[in-house]
Amino acid sequence: MSFPLSSPSSSSSLLDAHGWDSGWAADFAPHAAQGLIPGRVVRVDRGQCDVATAEGVIRADTAFVTPHDPLRVVCTGDWAAVDPEGADPRYVRACLPRRTAFARSTSSKRSEGQILAANVDHAVITVSLAVELDLGRIERFLALAWESGAQPTVVLSKADLVPDPVGLSYLVEDVETVAPGVQVLPVSSATGEGVDVLAATIAGGTTVLLGVSGAGKSTLANTLVGEDVMDVRAARDVDGKGRHTTTTRNLFVLPGGGVLIDTPGLRGVGLWDAETGVGQVFSEIEELAGDCRFHDCAHESEPGCAVTAAIEDGSLPVRRLESYRKLIRENRRIVAKTDARVRSEMLKEWKRMGAGGKAQMEFKRQGRLG
Repeated sequence: MSFPLSSPSSSSSLLDAHGWDSGWAADFAPHAAQGLIPGRVVRVDRGQCDVATAEGVIRADTAFVTPHDPLRVVCTGDWAAVDPEGADPRYVRACLPRRTAFARSTSSKRSEGQILAANVDHAVITVSLAVELDLGRIERFLALAWESGAQPTVVLSKADLVPDPVGLSYLVEDVETVAPGVQVLPVSSATGEGVDVLAATIAGGTTVLLGVSGAGKSTLANTLVGEDVMDVRAARDVDGKGRHTTTTRNLFVLPGGGVLIDTPGLRGVGLWDAETGVGQVFSEIEELAGDCRFHDCAHESEPGCAVTAAIEDGSLPVRRLESYRKLIRENRRIVAKTDARVRSEMLKEWKRMGAGGKAQMEFKRQGRLG
């Protein structure tokens, strides 16, 4: 696969086109003193990576930057210090500290995190309108996006499949209810609807495309880049799922400014230490919780609970609270695997709940005997 450096102006360098700025230059100064050159990682593949430098895209080995922590491995979007021209082979000697990082938990039982993209400004969560909306999955993606430090946008792709404007507006409203503070944009690569608005939204920064296989990410990437840089195959009509045509994370320069990282379709969207992100997705619940009588309110049966009061008066949907609880529990389980303090707190909570359950059973038993 080729990696076009799509038409940066003659007055700008290839590094500038990939997001180089004075801040990166300052961070790179110690490496420059060692004779290394800067570049941005545009693709990683089996111990090697393609790096966009001032001389063009080069291939470099990552043997010197292969830490045991999977969250610190070289990733698409990283800024790297690379051996200068003439070295053979050329190595990535170091990566600059990341400004943002998009990570998720893997399906591994070892509780490992996986870095998906680095130094991202915008996270475009692509959701296909060819299938029924999964609001819970959108909430998961949003939690990871907020936690990464990027600004999320939800793109409802294949909008041309919903020709009724009223029906489309209802779908947008449904997503807006689970995405406070996030732009929700219907887009069609087939008709061009919404493409200009999206392009303007992400211009000038680094954008990562996220979504499940078949959501239309690769088609959207081709539309935004202005040429067929990604292979595209039709999704199945029965469930809208596609095969994983994108198998690596690739970075492309956008003609209107900025860069785009396309990612493989994600089968699982596991949280990875995303408590802050979950709080932002469910900001209305977090705000209500501030009015609860008890600061450690579990929002179940406690007196003076503002959250359950909102459920009772209908201002907060039950599904929303259930989803919040589910993501909070899941995130705590992930964090507890590597944080002894959190494990201890969870153990105390389980014991307290167990004691409460036993007391209730004993009360019922005494009542029957009486």
